Amino acid sequence: MRLIAEVAADMGLNWKDLEPYGRDRAKVPLETFPQTDRPGKVIVVTAITPTPAGEGKTTTSVGLVQGLARIGKRPVLTIRQPSLGPVFGKKGGGAGGGKATVEPSADINLHFNGDFHALESAHNLLAAMADNAARIGAFPGFGAEGITWRRVTDAEDRGLRRIVAGVGGPGEGPLRETGYDISAASEVMAILALASGYKDLRERLTSIVVGWTSDRKPITAGDLRAVGAMMVLLKDALKPNLVQTSEGQPALIHTGPFGNIAHGCSSIVADRLAQACGDYVVTEAGFGADLGFEKFMDIKVRQGGPEPSAAVIVTTVRGLKWHGGVEFKELAKPNADAVKLGSVNLVHAVRVVNRYGLPAVVAINRFPDDSPAEIAEVKRAAAEAGVTAVEALGFAKGGAGMTDLASAVVEAAERPSKVRLLYPDDAPITAKVETLARELYYAGSVEWGPMTRTTARRYQDQGWNFPICMAKTHLSISADQKLRGVPRGHVLPIGELRVSAGARQIVALVGNIITLPGLPGEPNAWDIDLTDDGKVTGLLGA
Repeated sequence: MRLIAEVAADMGLNWKDLEPYGRDRAKVPLETFPQTDRPGKVIVVTAITPTPAGEGKTTTSVGLVQGLARIGKRPVLTIRQPSLGPVFGKKGGGAGGGKATVEPSADINLHFNGDFHALESAHNLLAAMADNAARIGAFPGFGAEGITWRRVTDAEDRGLRRIVAGVGGPGEGPLRETGYDISAASEVMAILALASGYKDLRERLTSIVVGWTSDRKPITAGDLRAVGAMMVLLKDALKPNLVQTSEGQPALIHTGPFGNIAHGCSSIVADRLAQACGDYVVTEAGFGADLGFEKFMDIKVRQGGPEPSAAVIVTTVRGLKWHGGVEFKELAKPNADAVKLGSVNLVHAVRVVNRYGLPAVVAINRFPDDSPAEIAEVKRAAAEAGVTAVEALGFAKGGAGMTDLASAVVEAAERPSKVRLLYPDDAPITAKVETLARELYYAGSVEWGPMTRTTARRYQDQGWNFPICMAKTHLSISADQKLRGVPRGHVLPIGELRVSAGARQIVALVGNIITLPGLPGEPNAWDIDLTDDGKVTGLLGA
């Protein structure tokens, strides 16, 4: 790896203004961000609806930056920070793969620079202060039964999904049923990703709703006088982390909201820094176009994130065969007919991107066993949808295998575009949900669970007319992960609505979505170890 001071110099950053964390990484204080009157163009990387193994968005994003550098551009990568839960669970790491990684990849995947620790500390401190306020009767009508703020953990621990807290008698705290969420789904994480600076961070933290009084008045973090302490815990977590790709280009790793149960995008401040330091910013939105990309546009861009100039839709031959009905263990076998059947999902992803006013390029993330006939079928489907499909060989060849994609992306980013969000800010909450269900998920109807409509009205009465953050399976555009391709006419069941007033979004829990994953039968943790000379082994890429 290059010295991080050299990478910073490539971005025009003065080394003495940065906060180094050793030789290979640094934090960039917000007050040192350079100013520019020619911000770089933003390219957002999304994907088809993924298989359980994923489609390789991070590897493609890293490779694209390497490819752009090879054709003479000044790119900067901005991606999310990996969460420990998936690293030790089933998915693996989030630092790319093969010859298209961000480095130091092992450290990036393992509690990098203390950001997740700061997040969890701030979140759980607020939970403790909410419990304490209920215990001492700090607010009339606010008791244990009114607390809605759950704790978070970075471990995939199904035993903490539902717990009873405060057992042992009155001196141990209020007795109540509660539970944990994964830390990447924390509202504090979403706030860090969306805040424009410390002033905005404070305002957003102040608005967090931790519970309700018996007469339905919200109790906030501001009411609990918790915000000052939370600000202190988060003071460094708001600063983007500067690292590099495996070929030495600058990369900003910052914040990590999940794509299926949170809004799935890296931070606005990292994007703004990258825009000031490069002519192209490559950023990633979690999971498929119906989830991460939609949230990138309707939540991140709506709340001040930079508007993208183009989108890259990552697909794999295997993924399209999956959507064409092929089972997981058979995906390596050539089957161009299944690719043709499954390509409806790719066409749908193109349609979603175009619906928001952006030009798109399809990146075919190549596997060694992809046949020429299958590749030809993907290109045919993309051409019929009006877009170009380019083979992406970043995993095997690094930037040398990504120059064709880079050239296609530059051409697409020069085309005229006009961002169009899916719904207006002032639309009712239920109307926003139904618009998503109809236009992106092709649902026949929305099934509203008990009290969900009442909850929506209560939120609107508080003035919380925020965008919707859909928490649903990432394995289907429907709520049923078994429905592949582009199912139509299904029912979208809304089981619960939660307000994230600080993150300024309404979280809609769809179907049986789980906000704290559990470990699989054979977790990655079995294979991760440390050698006697201090090297990490068995840490899977993404």
